[in-house]
Amino acid sequence: MRPFLFALFFQLSSIINAVEIPFLTNFENWVDQFKIQFQSKTHFYDIFHKWSINDKYIDYVNNDHREYKLGHNQFSGMDEFDFIQYVIKNRHIRDEPEFWFSAPNNTLYDIPKEVNWVTKGAVTDVKDQGQCGSCWSFSTTGALEGIYQIQIGKLIPFSEQQLVDCDKIMNQAGPRGKDHGCNGGLMENAFDWIHKNGGLCEEDSYPYIGKESGTCETTCQNVPKSKIDSWITVEPNDVSFMTALAKQPISIAIEADQRDFQLYQSGVFTGKCGTNLDHGVLAVGYGTESGQDYYLVKNSWGITWGLEGYIKLGRGSQYNNGEGQCGILLQASYPIL
Repeated sequence: MRPFLFALFFQLSSIINAVEIPFLTNFENWVDQFKIQFQSKTHFYDIFHKWSINDKYIDYVNNDHREYKLGHNQFSGMDEFDFIQYVIKNRHIRDEPEFWFSAPNNTLYDIPKEVNWVTKGAVTDVKDQGQCGSCWSFSTTGALEGIYQIQIGKLIPFSEQQLVDCDKIMNQAGPRGKDHGCNGGLMENAFDWIHKNGGLCEEDSYPYIGKESGTCETTCQNVPKSKIDSWITVEPNDVSFMTALAKQPISIAIEADQRDFQLYQSGVFTGKCGTNLDHGVLAVGYGTESGQDYYLVKNSWGITWGLEGYIKLGRGSQYNNGEGQCGILLQASYPIL
């Protein structure tokens, strides 16, 4: 352990009860696992205090016989206000849909009982957006990766950085965009930009750096046949959503700023969750676990959050007055090649 941290841990261990020593060891392990950097002694105690509260909250929820479990992750040193500030930079203004997809009333009986595009090979590895509010770009590339694999037969990671740098109102290279880089965006806007740009580059040729580079690079080559011809917005009900999701992964927006979402680890998430959309993610399937219906969602916070980067959101008309758990049904869309 670094000398600075050793001294602080020694001070803590000298003032707490012996029964709490394992608790302190758990904090030490968390610091090492996530390579937490402390700027000062005050900062250290601030993080330790917030982690301690979250640790007790995790135990409380996990002993409350809920459908889901919480656990420590990279956000354990944040309180609810810190986490809201982390998520809020993803917020975007919702546009009116250009096209609606509405499934016939009897369609639910014609779709599979469960769908998992991960096991079908149409979903790339979980990515990490870092400190940049670029979730919208990861949701966009995820939807494009899915339909590209389904139609073309190749699973290719597409470039989020190209969208972050180039799909901007002030962009001087390439088509004019409508999104805001690390300050949020809208998946439908990104679909439109890819259409105007004639496609999107591979991630390897325009790699993600976790911030805006300040320049839209034009040297990479768009992947052949990656041009989006149009996109469809899904009518906000479970039948239409499941019918569309049975055909391909879907870009969605949810509210992700709640404490239980912050510390989610496993199970079907049925906890407190609103519909103030602030985070773009990707719906990749649906199913049932222990009698609880769910939607499988891929996040962009790395594999140390949730189910190795995924969450199972409760599915059914009982959630948020039919708007879906965390508002999952409110702003769903998918691209057409």
